[in-house]
Amino acid sequence: MKFLYDLFPLILFFASYKLYDIFVATGVAIAASAVQISILWLKTRRFEKMHVITLVMLVIFGGLTIALRDPLFIKWKTTIVNWLLAAVFLYTQYGTKRTAFEMVGGSKVALPKEVWRSMNLHWAMFFLFVGALNIYVAFYYGLDLSEERREEIWVNFKVFGVLGMTFVFLLIQVFLVGRKLSASGHSITQDSQNE
Repeated sequence: MKFLYDLFPLILFFASYKLYDIFVATGVAIAASAVQISILWLKTRRFEKMHVITLVMLVIFGGLTIALRDPLFIKWKTTIVNWLLAAVFLYTQYGTKRTAFEMVGGSKVALPKEVWRSMNLHWAMFFLFVGALNIYVAFYYGLDLSEERREEIWVNFKVFGVLGMTFVFLLIQVFLVGRKLSASGHSITQDSQNE
């Protein structure tokens, strides 16, 4: 259920795009993100950082898209969010004692330090890749096609491509973590602090 809740703005963005256009869809995504954060606040009295970051980026880039009637800005949002995430992951990889993954999940799951670091670096590289791929699809793919068709391809990539790649990458990470733990004789229940 949380998965659908997290995808709520994206689903409404896609539906609005199919029914109307990129400008209506962008406005709907902004409103849906605000509603999403408000519901969570009313239920739990807390915010999820990713929801807040998404809303801020939507307001900035979506607002520019609507105000200037130019989809260029909303197309950049995907790249900028992914590259910001990559920057955070890389900073914690090399600039702090604990990785981003360790900070978020370390109290819930005990893993050896090298597993946290490996997973953190893989996700940083993934976010860099998705950001770069978004630039290619949004601005360079299908230059011989009409603007409407290119925009439709980008929307499908944003909704299905990025989501699909993220899901597949997550499965690969789970598999790799499982293999590393098996090879080293560790389990998730072991305390990584003793490593």
